[in-house]
Amino acid sequence: MLLKDTSYIVLTGGAGFIGSGVLRVLNDEGIDNIVVVDNLGSTDKWKNLLHKSFAEVLHKEQLFDWLRGREKEISAIIHLGACTSTVERDANYLLENNYRYSVKLAQFAIAHGIRFIYASSAATYGSGAQGFSDQHGTLEAYFPLNMYGYSKHLFDLWLTRNSLLDRVVGLKYFNVFGPNEYHKGEMASTIFRFLPTAIKKGSIQLFKSSEPGRFADGDQVRDFIYIKDAARMTVQFLNNTLTGIFNIGMGIPHTWNSLAHSIGKALKKELEIVYTPMPDYLTGKYQNYTCADMSKTMKQNLIRPGFTFEEAVVDYVRSHLLPEKHW
Repeated sequence: MLLKDTSYIVLTGGAGFIGSGVLRVLNDEGIDNIVVVDNLGSTDKWKNLLHKSFAEVLHKEQLFDWLRGREKEISAIIHLGACTSTVERDANYLLENNYRYSVKLAQFAIAHGIRFIYASSAATYGSGAQGFSDQHGTLEAYFPLNMYGYSKHLFDLWLTRNSLLDRVVGLKYFNVFGPNEYHKGEMASTIFRFLPTAIKKGSIQLFKSSEPGRFADGDQVRDFIYIKDAARMTVQFLNNTLTGIFNIGMGIPHTWNSLAHSIGKALKKELEIVYTPMPDYLTGKYQNYTCADMSKTMKQNLIRPGFTFEEAVVDYVRSHLLPEKHW
């Protein structure tokens, strides 16, 4: 670990889905001098902090006051806090929360020589027509399909237009799933949302294809990655001096149909797949194909996913969802 033993790691979104996974990995590596920043509100998100060690918990509006005077005591900021709803319509809120707050935090970190690792998103790639490359030269070509993706894209663009990508690390997370997403509601992974119906009715509902010429029903593709791998891949950037944008995915596409079959394997039962029309509010904003270009990661010999897709689904269902266990 490149960090000083006595220094703080500031982890925004630390009680959230990916953030609490990163906290788990840090704790497993013997690191607990961590300042968790999150808005716990009245949700059950606080349960993601159970059995984990940290120095402090702050609301995001308290963070900059806490930072003042501690500039030399902080080795890294891992900025994962954001509104991650792909159907959020309040553009002003997304700009303030996902873009401007990120700019302010990055400016602080860069000014004081603090390692800054932040969450971008595969949603920045849009339909995929321009590919899924994390090479910096292609950033300007992407067209996100929703305001969430655009808010993340704006921060990537701000960094590159200000020649700051060589001072930070940006991670473009693809379809992350796994334990600790219990609080996410409609934005939880489809595995989480599919399971009750799969157990009670023996069926799973998938969207009919909005591009039948390209994809059969249920054969729309996602690059799914398990939280246990995504968290490990995130923490590795505390162990190196690399900078720039990196994809966090498996680099292997899987269909929704294959996801349904993997859930059936985890439950040890055959599931019926029912195809339903895609809602109007998702038409034109839905990614029918995502697959991370992992060539940069492979070239740098970085940590790669340790779970196969099916192994991850089975582990999630059997080790966490059925016994209702956090990670």
